[in-house]
Amino acid sequence: MQGTVDGFSYGVVTPVVAYLMACLGGALGLRCTTRSLLVEHSWRPGWLALGAAAIGSGIWTMHFVAMMGFTVEEAPIHYDKALTFASLAVAIVMVGIGIFIVGYRGATGTALFTGGTITGLGVATMHYLGMAGMRLRGTLEYNTLTVAASVVIAMVAATAALWAAGQVRGILWSLGASLVMGLAVSGMHYMGMAGLSVHLHGSGAAPPGDSPAEILAPMMIGPLAFLLLAGVIVMFDPLMVMGGQADVRNPANGNRTRQAYPVPRSGDRHVPVSRRRTRPRSRTRPGSRTPQNW
Repeated sequence: MQGTVDGFSYGVVTPVVAYLMACLGGALGLRCTTRSLLVEHSWRPGWLALGAAAIGSGIWTMHFVAMMGFTVEEAPIHYDKALTFASLAVAIVMVGIGIFIVGYRGATGTALFTGGTITGLGVATMHYLGMAGMRLRGTLEYNTLTVAASVVIAMVAATAALWAAGQVRGILWSLGASLVMGLAVSGMHYMGMAGLSVHLHGSGAAPPGDSPAEILAPMMIGPLAFLLLAGVIVMFDPLMVMGGQADVRNPANGNRTRQAYPVPRSGDRHVPVSRRRTRPRSRTRPGSRTPQNW
């Protein structure tokens, strides 16, 4: 017996809130990734880890907010806590791998392809692992083509997001990229859900696990509190908000010096210091006051 599936039992409320959660996590993660490209190597892992956690938390929250609107008319739905929160760990770890690749290798073609593929697979794994945590009186069946399309969407969205983070442009650029990223991630979710059908097993006792209402509070409080903390860190970082050069402390003499990586103006591409061309120095020949180029 096929169950009657409804993915929009609360109308447009859950899709809109889910999209905003994906955009929030994406915006914070992209800004943290951009910040990592502008600081000394000792600070880079911290910013990359914060960006990975922000993106992973935003995507995970988006998924389960959207799942609040998912119902099967003939059967109640419960969730297994272990698999539900394991999907959060998978999202953060795999997104972190992709971000660290781009953060240390730069926005090159190979790094973007590798990092985007790993990050996209992480998003898709989070989605289907979270779906595996559902407990209901039936089995979930997926359309293979729809599942494949959702994975491709996740990979393309992740690659585009990492490319946008590697451009090191202004905050408006990151906000625009996060809107596109949120749309792509939400589209990946609903694409995967479009290929889902539920085969019911007949009458029986309610499945074990927590109901959506019972798991909502811990699901929302933890990730949202973290996203709020990450937002505060990004907002009060003058290099991210205002641009310009940041002061860092020289460990040799304790004096504060200008940072080696100035923030480019909006629209400028980031060029590593090691690849910047400098003008040739000039020297003065003996007996001549006119400097000659080498």
